[in-house]
Amino acid sequence: MPDLHTLLQNNRDWADSISAHDPEFFRKLANQQSPQYLWIGCSDSRVPANQITGLAPGEVFVHRNVANIVVETDFNLLAVLQYAVDVLKVRHIILCGHYGCGGVQAALENFRHGMIDNWLSSIRALRRIHHLELDALAPDDAADRLCELNVLAQARHIAHTTIVEDAWERGQEIHIHSWIYRLDNGIITPLAPPIHQSIESLPVGTVPPAVDEFPDSA
Repeated sequence: MPDLHTLLQNNRDWADSISAHDPEFFRKLANQQSPQYLWIGCSDSRVPANQITGLAPGEVFVHRNVANIVVETDFNLLAVLQYAVDVLKVRHIILCGHYGCGGVQAALENFRHGMIDNWLSSIRALRRIHHLELDALAPDDAADRLCELNVLAQARHIAHTTIVEDAWERGQEIHIHSWIYRLDNGIITPLAPPIHQSIESLPVGTVPPAVDEFPDSA
């Protein structure tokens, strides 16, 4: 385990390598932030947004929390979302979960974990809604499927926020993506077509079929 001195030295080495490649990189970065993407993901340390998407600093605006949950009363998330939509004018909002999510696993378990149970209440509700499907699966498969269902539900929560609805109403182009990341191979998989217009007519629990978001890339 590296000590803090090692982290600081790693930072200097990283900054030196970036500057050697592009001497103007940090000056330009300090003067402007104009990402096209907002990433809403899990706090899990194994899922770093920039690294797994190959994006440089300044190219993705990031919010992370346990189990990538979108709660309409979470002012932290709403502040990030509004800044991304209204100020940065991002075009893509990526809700990315991951298989093997500890928060989702905790929501599946039938015992208390402490304060985190309150945060995971929406996933527990999702588990109850889909209990017939989940109960028919082996435990590991049920956990994976609940991870997927959680991603799809949270993407719809984003679409139902007044921030995004107002942006669509004024003609702003925003696409909401439902992605999931697999820890054991590093691959991201889109779970559904991007949401690009108001879905007020659809119930939050509606789950579309899985889809290849990039069919021409194979």
